[in-house]
Parts: sequence; C-alpha cells; structure tokens
Amino acid sequence: MNQLFRRKNYSATDTSTNLLRVLGTWDIVFFGIAAIIGAGSFSSLGEAVFRGGPGVILLYLICGFACGFTALCYAEFASRIPTAGSAYTYAYASFGELMAWVIGWALIMEYSFGNIYVAFSWSDYFTSFLERLGMHIPDYLTCSYTEAKKAFQNGSENKELINAWTSAPLLGSLKFIVDIPALVINGLITWLCYRGVKESKNFNNSLVILKLAVIVLVILVGFSYINTENWTPVSIEGTRSFMPNGFAGVMSAVSGVFFAYIGFDALSVLSEETKDPQKTLPKGMIISLALCTVIYICLTLVLTGMVDYRKFDGVGDPLSFIFEKTNANVAWMELTVSFVAIVAITTVLLVFQMGQPRIWYAMSRDGLMPKKFQEVHPKFKTPAFATIVTGIVVGVPIIFTDKSFILDFTSIGTIFAFVLVCAGVLMLPAKEKIKGRFHLPYINGKILFPVIFIGALVGFYYFQSEFFDTLMDWKDPKNGEFRASIFFFILINLGLCVLTFIKNLSLIPLIGLSSCLYLLTGMSHENWFYFGIWFAVGLVIYFCYGYQNSKLRNP
Repeated sequence: MNQLFRRKNYSATDTSTNLLRVLGTWDIVFFGIAAIIGAGSFSSLGEAVFRGGPGVILLYLICGFACGFTALCYAEFASRIPTAGSAYTYAYASFGELMAWVIGWALIMEYSFGNIYVAFSWSDYFTSFLERLGMHIPDYLTCSYTEAKKAFQNGSENKELINAWTSAPLLGSLKFIVDIPALVINGLITWLCYRGVKESKNFNNSLVILKLAVIVLVILVGFSYINTENWTPVSIEGTRSFMPNGFAGVMSAVSGVFFAYIGFDALSVLSEETKDPQKTLPKGMIISLALCTVIYICLTLVLTGMVDYRKFDGVGDPLSFIFEKTNANVAWMELTVSFVAIVAITTVLLVFQMGQPRIWYAMSRDGLMPKKFQEVHPKFKTPAFATIVTGIVVGVPIIFTDKSFILDFTSIGTIFAFVLVCAGVLMLPAKEKIKGRFHLPYINGKILFPVIFIGALVGFYYFQSEFFDTLMDWKDPKNGEFRASIFFFILINLGLCVLTFIKNLSLIPLIGLSSCLYLLTGMSHENWFYFGIWFAVGLVIYFCYGYQNSKLRNP
C-alpha cells in the first residue's frame, strides 16, 4: 500500500534532458495562444452561446478566473520541477505514484480525445471553405459514421449529415462514411511533430500572428454591427434577460466554454524543451492565459450582440456564421474567417499533438509505460515512437466517434486534472526563494477562505433565494443534476473551510481548487459514467504493468 502513494523526488536544479531546449518566453506565449484560441473560439463557442445566451460571458469569466488561479499553481510546480510531464509529474511529487498514474491517464484522455474533437472542427471549416470556393467533397467523406447515423435516426435537420447517410456507398452491409479531411490533417500534424520542436515552433509562431490579426479584425468589424437588444433577449417567461435560460442554462455550457481553455496546461509539458524553464514557463503561461481570456470575452460580446443567441443552434462555425447573408452579410469577412479558422485550429492540433507524446515519454521514464515510449529520435530529438502512437490513437477514433461525446469527455478529464494540481500545491513544502524564478505568494487562508466562500454563498442566496428553496429537489428532470452537484460542492467547500482554519492553507491554490470544483457541477451523470469507465480501464493497465515495472518500486 505504501508503494501506491510513494512520492518521487525531483531536483529543481536538474535541467538535463535528451530533448532540445529551443523555446523562449514568447515562444511559450505563442504556443499558449495557439492552444487556447482555436476550436474553443472557432467551433464550440457557437454551442456555448446557444445554451447560455449572452449570459455565457459570465461563464467565460468564471472559467478564466478558475484557470488563472490554476495557472499560478502550474507555474509554481513548473518553477520547482523543470521536467516534462505536466500535471502527471506534479502529482508524482505531491500525491504519489497511484495518483500520478490517474492524472497521466486523464492527460492522455485530454490531449488525445481533445485532438479528435479539434480534427473534426478542422474538417468542418476546411470543407466549408472549399464550398465557398465552389469545390465540393461528398458528404460521406466529411463526417464520421456515428454522427451521420445519429442524425438519420433522430431526424436531424442537418442536411449534410442526412445526405451522408443516404448517399454513402456500401462495403458489404456497412455504409462507407469516414471524415477524410480530419484523418489527413491528423497525419500531417503527426509528421510535423515527429520532425522536431524547432520546426513546429517556427510553423506555429507564423500561424498565431495571422490568427490574432484576423480575430482583432472580427472584433473591430463586428462591433459596428452590434444590436444591444440582442444582449437582453426575450426569455421563455416573456421578459428580457441577460440569462434567458437561467443560471442553470449558463452552467450547461460549461463543457463548450471550458474546452476553450484546456490548452494552457499543455505548455508545462514542454519543460524539457524550454530555455530556463523555471522562469520562462510561468511567465509564458500567465501572459497567454490573460490575453486569451480578454479575447474570448470580446468575441462573445460580438457574437451575442450581432445575432440572436437562438440562431446558433447546431452552428459549428460561429465566427463566419455571423457574417453570412442572413446575418451581417459581409461576404469578404465570411471568407476570411473561414480560412483563418483552418489556420487557428491547425495550431491547436499542433500543440496537443506535441503534448501527448511527452506525457507518455515521462511515464515511460518512470517505468509506468513500456520503454519504447521514451525512445528519442537520434536526429530530430523528439519522442519518436510516442509521437507515432499518438497519431494512431487520435486517428482511429475519428472513424467511429462523434464531436458531442468527445467534447464532454475531454472537458471533465481536464477539470479533474486541474483540481489535483491545485490540491497538490497545498501539499508542497515551503521552498527557498531564488531570484529570477517564479514563487507563488503565500497568503494565509485561515480566515480569508471561509469568509470568501461563506460570504459568496450568502450573497448568492440573497440574489437567487428560489434556487436554494429547491436545492434538495434532485428529481427535477431539467435542473435536478445541477442541484445535486451544487449540494456536494457546498459540502466539500465547507470541509475545506474547516481544514484551512486548522492547517493555515494557502489562499491562492484554495481558490483555484474551489473554482475548478465548481466547474465540475456543470457535468452530467453521463459524463461521470464514461469518465469512471475510462479510469477503471486505466487502473487495470496500471496494476497489470505500471505497478510491476515502476522504477520507484524497482530502482
């Protein structure tokens, strides 16, 4: 039992590595922007707006707030442990081997499954762009089998998916439906990551500059078409409201909104390819997160101001949609955004596809995965075998899965990892302050955290007393799950208040932990069910292989 929770000691001064250190502060910032500003803004933003209305802006603020405090916790770990592996490595240092495996398994889910969703989004924008240029790819070659089958069985209004199902050729008794553009871009990105981090860096930086320029253009042009009445649409009750579907409606968009932020933690995976990682990584993570939060808020204001939120139902390309003939009717912007969306989503694929092999590389180095995963290419200095396997792991599910399932599945795993990173910082011992390195300020939460949490609870009760009146009504088909989640969220935080008062815990990671726990309240029971299955499979693999071959167990 002690072996399961045995911690690994890392040296803050050990910066030796087989990988190539070529990344500076602004390279990290650009990789951060590449990962964060992508599928979240160019694809899942439409679904988030439809679910939450203009009030979804509050959710972007909540997610930005939670990720900001989480980024500070990541930065603290990065300054202590300049090693590849991200939250996996940090969990190994603070919680022990079993929890490190759990986090590593969650990160595999985040990066691999996240890239499946991003590849689907890339395909949507690519085929849409070709359509605007007069080139058509058969519908059965631009979507997944599962997506087309669901659309046909459920009587969807999506004509492309219905046509894909009805027009697909047969291979025996099986319809041939496969998303070719998604498979092709996955293959190309895998090849680029295999070639080397320097080539990836140069490619990424040039695309990020182009992406930022067009996003600024979208915001500037879009603001001139805003109708402020769209920010307070008529709700079901017939009154104008910033949150037409209520706060529960806003929280139901948490998967789509949080997916927009999951890229920043991928930066800590690049520790061993970063120059002076104790200083560079924390600075790059915080700068990129702050810039992206401001961009998301501006984009959401533009979208919800230009077009009634109800029109975003099923829209996979919201930034080009607002400039279509039926909306602002700005043809040149519609074409420009469609092209740049392809660029933007390509950079997200690149960062995630770089992150996944380095998780496997770190786990293999600790003996928890086969040795082959730590194999470094002699010429390109990349984790070659792990990169190829990542391409396969992302590519195969593209054939048989669909976007909505992948979106929810990825977000819950990422938030869970964030929870453990914030909790891990609370367990770290004090360290000596070294000039030039990041240091997370210690603010005693003994009194402050209970006052902040209980004060926020009282304030929420004052403004939303009717919600608390029905808090224990968990059978309600619409809001029952959310009420149950909020009940347990309050219970856990009251426990944290007591623990903080006794142990004098640090305020910053506490706020990050509490914020991330709150984001989990927006997840459905189906998310938790599949999340549980994924971890059950992971534990079987750990006890069959990782536990037996761990280098902590067998030095």
